[in-house]
Amino acid sequence: MSSQDRTGSKRARIIKISSISLAGALLLSGCSTEAQKGWLPSDRDTTNHTGMIMDLWVNSWIAALIVGVITWGLIIWSMVAYRRRRDDTGFPRQMSYNLPLEVFYLTIPLFMVLVFFYFTDREQSIIDTRVDNPDVVVDVRGKQWSWDFNYVNEDKYSAGVQPVLTGEEGIPETLPTLYLPVNKSVELQLNARDVQHSFWVPAFLQKRDLYPGRTNYINLTPTKEGTFEGKCAELCGQYHSAMLFQVKVVSQEEFDQVMGTLQDGQLGDEYDRDAYPETDPDLDPARSSG
Repeated sequence: MSSQDRTGSKRARIIKISSISLAGALLLSGCSTEAQKGWLPSDRDTTNHTGMIMDLWVNSWIAALIVGVITWGLIIWSMVAYRRRRDDTGFPRQMSYNLPLEVFYLTIPLFMVLVFFYFTDREQSIIDTRVDNPDVVVDVRGKQWSWDFNYVNEDKYSAGVQPVLTGEEGIPETLPTLYLPVNKSVELQLNARDVQHSFWVPAFLQKRDLYPGRTNYINLTPTKEGTFEGKCAELCGQYHSAMLFQVKVVSQEEFDQVMGTLQDGQLGDEYDRDAYPETDPDLDPARSSG
């Protein structure tokens, strides 16, 4: 077998393996819950913010794709138009210090960055603005490895218990459940009881971290009834993968009924655990000697 045949055979095997790997990756990615819902993990009317976030995301990708196509086209055109011919000798004429060209390829990217920044900052400012006197205020407490939900205005709470890992998917009936009334403004006050966590509901297209000793906020209005999956999106310890919850957006009547079944009071800071306790000087020679 000639070296050319061996090279061709090797190239064919590489292409075949790459094709199989790509097909497998696409097949596995389609097995995820978010992927099964479509190319975006939400609908435009899930909350008052999802449509805005989707527009920003899709339009950014469209702009990036247009730039990519132009760039790839110019690269391919340059490769074809300026390829080395058989009868060429030496190097082609080099171009340098072309001020108009340098101004062009500096100005265009700068303009694009400013446009992206403007729209991103505008949407982010709208999304992050806290609502005055929201209809529902929920003090969300992330803990290893579950969630507590304090309904502040109603003076009610529901406490999550530590999950038991079985290797199976979480049973919806046993997961901590956050109830929200549809078409009512909601403020989620996010707090961590021990280490850093992250509150993430993929269908809401919003995620925010929880830090010990600091409160973060999510303000939104659910506009579609249904049950939505939630999870912790920050590696927080041994059972991080089981730190799941669900959000049920229900009518005002059902929300009031659920509130009537919950425990009275609030689970506040008294149940927090100091994840980074200060060392006792009496037990730390290095500190006590200083």
